[in-house]
Amino acid sequence: MPTFRLERGILKTQPAAIIAGIDEAGRGPWAGPVLAGAVILAQATLAPDLASGLDDSKKLSPEKRETLFLALQSSQGAVLGVGQASVDEIDNLNILKATYLAMARALENLQRRVDVALVDGNRAPPLNCPVQTVIRGDSLSLSIAAASIVAKVTRDRIMTGLAAQHPGYGWETNMGYGTAEHSAALKHLGLTPHHRRSFAPIRALLSA
Repeated sequence: MPTFRLERGILKTQPAAIIAGIDEAGRGPWAGPVLAGAVILAQATLAPDLASGLDDSKKLSPEKRETLFLALQSSQGAVLGVGQASVDEIDNLNILKATYLAMARALENLQRRVDVALVDGNRAPPLNCPVQTVIRGDSLSLSIAAASIVAKVTRDRIMTGLAAQHPGYGWETNMGYGTAEHSAALKHLGLTPHHRRSFAPIRALLSA
């Protein structure tokens, strides 16, 4: 379960540091934007029951993620920022650079000074503050776990909305990932403006 151990380690050498956890959602899907969440948690004021519920978003049910997201939004111990990069930006920049762009936007949307960013993964995005990467960070750091929930819930809501506009692809359940249902719909319904044309399965369809 994630804890504040990493955050406390930073505070030992930088007692006044403002620390943000950052994570992304949606690097792998064939459709839709890539999202990033950035979260500052105040250890002193974050409700214990909220802290104990936070975890890697992939380990939580959709209902649990929604409940935690709403609790984070209303918590006096949390500051949330969300950023996204569009399908056009994914296709023009590549998915890694677009993910970094979403992370930078999430950090900026915190509208707070951040001294250290804890980022899930092993590659540091170019941000306007020092970055500490953490492999499996969403299972280790409460700040990153919170960011993973913010990113995932926000993106799922976007994909559910797009599913209503483009029925048949199953985005309300597969969230744009390359499922059998999604693949079959592409053959029968064709592409939408929300498909990532730089991704191999979509390129293959375009060149067929």
